[in-house]
Amino acid sequence: MTAARLPVTRALAALIETATGRPCGVGELPRVRGKSGEWEPATCPYGILDSLPGEFSGPPLSDWHADAAWTYQVTSVGERDDQVQWLADRVRAGVVGRRDGRWAYDLHLPQARVIDRELGYDAAGEPSVSAAGAIVSYVQRVTITVTPA
Repeated sequence: MTAARLPVTRALAALIETATGRPCGVGELPRVRGKSGEWEPATCPYGILDSLPGEFSGPPLSDWHADAAWTYQVTSVGERDDQVQWLADRVRAGVVGRRDGRWAYDLHLPQARVIDRELGYDAAGEPSVSAAGAIVSYVQRVTITVTPA
């Protein structure tokens, strides 16, 4: 076995929210608690974190010491191009940014240790616009490599 994915997903979503100051949904539109106390859809800009296929290395998967490289797509969603580029800049800085030779933001995982973070794809300033023109998105793909602690 290898390190579980769900804790990585939850920790990465929390890191993105901390780094950007905006909500991040896991596989769906994020919801925030409104003034009435009820959960409601977040306003733009926000992020959506989706899981993509992972890769494994090291000993056989029956060994708890196998490493896993979990890949995610982070979609920054906004109403304007400048919003999504602003949010994508903060996602990038949060996930792979460094300060004084260390990660700018810690990625805390129970029973696992992050051994690498990689930005594998960045929309490079070319956000996509929906047919209605009301929503703009910017896609980034990151890989978080973990090893059991």
